Amino acid sequence: MTITEDRQTDAPEAEVGRSRRRKEDQRLITGRTRWTDNIQLPGMLHLAMVRSPFAHANITAIDTGEAKAAPGVIGVFTGADLKDTQGVNANAWPLNAEQKTPEHLPVAIEHVACAGEIVAVVVARTAAQARDAAELVDVDYDELSAVLDLREAVKDEVLTHPSLGTNTSAFWKLDSAEQGSGGDIEAAIAKAREDGIVIEREYRQQRLVPAFMEPRSTVVDPTGEQLVVWSATQIPHILRFLIAATMGIPESKLRVIAPDVGGGFGGKLQTTPEEFATIAVARRLGKPCKYTETRSESILSAHHGRDQIQKLTLAAEKDGRVTGLKVELLADLGAYVAIVGGGVPVLGAWMFNSIYKFDAYQFNCQTVLTNKTWVDAYRGAGRPEATYGIERLMDELAVEVGVDPLEIRAKNWITHDEFPFTTVAGMTYDSGNYEAATARAKELFGYDELRAEQRRRREANDPVQLGIGISTFTEMCGLAPSRVLGSLNYGAGGWESASIRMLATGKVEVVTGASAHGQGHETAWSQIVADRLGVPFEDIEVLHGDTQVSPRGMDTYGSRSLVVGAEAVIRAADKVIEKAKPIAAHMLEASVDDIEFSAGRFGVKGTDRGVTMPEVALETWTCHNLPEGIEPTIDADATFDPDTFSFPHGTHLCAMEVDTETGATKMRSYVAVDDIGNIVNPLIVEGQEHGGLVQGIAQALWEGAEYDDQGTLVTGSFVDYTLPTSADTISFVTDHTTSPSTTNTLGTKGVGEAGTIASTPAVVNAIVDAVRHLGVNDIVMPCTPERVWKAIQAGRPVSAEGEREAAPHFDEGAPNQADPDPSASAEGSRS
Repeated sequence: MTITEDRQTDAPEAEVGRSRRRKEDQRLITGRTRWTDNIQLPGMLHLAMVRSPFAHANITAIDTGEAKAAPGVIGVFTGADLKDTQGVNANAWPLNAEQKTPEHLPVAIEHVACAGEIVAVVVARTAAQARDAAELVDVDYDELSAVLDLREAVKDEVLTHPSLGTNTSAFWKLDSAEQGSGGDIEAAIAKAREDGIVIEREYRQQRLVPAFMEPRSTVVDPTGEQLVVWSATQIPHILRFLIAATMGIPESKLRVIAPDVGGGFGGKLQTTPEEFATIAVARRLGKPCKYTETRSESILSAHHGRDQIQKLTLAAEKDGRVTGLKVELLADLGAYVAIVGGGVPVLGAWMFNSIYKFDAYQFNCQTVLTNKTWVDAYRGAGRPEATYGIERLMDELAVEVGVDPLEIRAKNWITHDEFPFTTVAGMTYDSGNYEAATARAKELFGYDELRAEQRRRREANDPVQLGIGISTFTEMCGLAPSRVLGSLNYGAGGWESASIRMLATGKVEVVTGASAHGQGHETAWSQIVADRLGVPFEDIEVLHGDTQVSPRGMDTYGSRSLVVGAEAVIRAADKVIEKAKPIAAHMLEASVDDIEFSAGRFGVKGTDRGVTMPEVALETWTCHNLPEGIEPTIDADATFDPDTFSFPHGTHLCAMEVDTETGATKMRSYVAVDDIGNIVNPLIVEGQEHGGLVQGIAQALWEGAEYDDQGTLVTGSFVDYTLPTSADTISFVTDHTTSPSTTNTLGTKGVGEAGTIASTPAVVNAIVDAVRHLGVNDIVMPCTPERVWKAIQAGRPVSAEGEREAAPHFDEGAPNQADPDPSASAEGSRS
């Protein structure tokens, strides 16, 4: 033992707030990572899935004979073969007891409800042999009529699942008057029709494909005492629980490992049919088995996102002060109710009101089954849809009142001195400063200069017009509070767990229940613990993604890792310090009350004597001279369950040029100023923001999963599903304002979804702003040149199906303001 004296030096540079390169990147970019598909086990077999080409059919017969005789084939299994062992894909978030939830078998037995559904599994010695043999399985189908359109589906004339008797799965409502958080929405709308403004709009959220970098893959080893499952998943702990719960495998005999995972965006927040089928086959054969999907399979059968119709009614006074908002959603679930699919659109219930002070509010959501791939969480999960709706409406309100879109927002948003603020939806925002974020964004964007340029182009009748789009947003993230989730009928808690192990050599192991798939947990957690325990960043190892190593956790989604998972890490670190204090006091022959800890050193108040954390760790390990009654460990565990969410916000400004002769659009500039509380690693934050921006912009401009009238996905490859590349985007300007969260120790808020949530309406608002004087007030996403051109030619929006709606009337004297519809009231009601 070495007791230090007179060794006072300058404190090391704080790690939190430092732009460190990610620890993970060295192995990731040099090919030394371990994706699930890289795993090789002795005697391992390979699987291929036989999938239905039809959107809706009954299976009448399956002939596997030719496939079984193919080279290298070990076996072919149908749903009937696996009936008692394949488990079931569970829905963990039924909205209510009345919800209609069709049984979702991993391998269909009699009925398929969407194209791509698995009907048989081929097992062979190589992946190529399995795929070749899958082509030889002969399946007879009795094709049924498919329902693909949401409005048609609610008529129940064609049923996705005839056995259910309906396509409507669940209805869910939030009403401010009923819950006491605001007034009556119908009264607010009626009053606005008499002496104010009513804006009625319908917006379409198209279907999207998560398109993660690494296709899904599963490896199962049934040969040991435990069944070991490797999976490219966001949720190893939840997957373990659901395998045990639905397949009859004791949880203690089940180990799930999420090795390096190449992205997820919510697309791997799922228990998949392929995982269950691989487990069932591996157990049946007693051999290790692997399944890795092709990219086409991923686009077809991995769950999709968004896909809803929004009918919105906004009430306001004549001067533009908002008084009421009514939301009516039709949300497409696809063929099945996925793990949290039914609840995803409901997450928008608390966000449609956004940062604005409405007096009355009502949110209605009807979830609907159709013969398409099932829908579940995709980056933002309910929040982007809500933000898009309200931010498009705020632009429409500004036009109606005749003021700048920023002015109408400032008139209605919560001011910085009003926090904490309880919204009309009943959610309490703890902190924020929308004025500061907007002022900084305007400055970086050159807002006034661009508005002046826009006016010059209008006056010159320039064929290339300039539009300015705005998105002032907030989101609820840190998906967590278990009591709140329980009240919503969610099937799990929202806590997170962490452990810190102090090794005898002074090194530190941090075990976290959050499961990273590109977020930078290993780096950020190391920075946090380095500051907390005063040990070098390089001496900290972060362990995650393995239920044997990290037995407790709720995994990673909903921007919860930092605000929930890292808080658990901090609390475990604080417990380490408290457990170490009596040992340090004993070493220093001092009272525990006289011990203080700072920068990794336990010192005696008023003296220069002290010992370091590594010295205490070694003393604990040797256990030669510990105080009576002290156990020989300073390791600590912590579990954190927050009381509420965190609420990042920001102002995003976008300038788009639109060629009115061709419909082509070009991004001129994009500025994003986000308030995500205190920042742990600015470099990681910048990466998250840029990635999120591209995904949100892509929804506005390029992406969309499209089906033909038979239910065939016609955007089944990256030839037709148009993902952007770096060549398609510009350099974004990002900055931050800071209003620390009051709900966690570090004052942090989430960042993983902010860019995606804010950017889509900013881009669409900019495009519409560029051509509004030509009679356009909406363009259905994605805003392709064809759709933009058609909208300009018609002077009215063009739907996703190419149908044109009645053109509105415009006052030539007010080129950016809609003239009242003849049927509107004299007081200014609009639709």
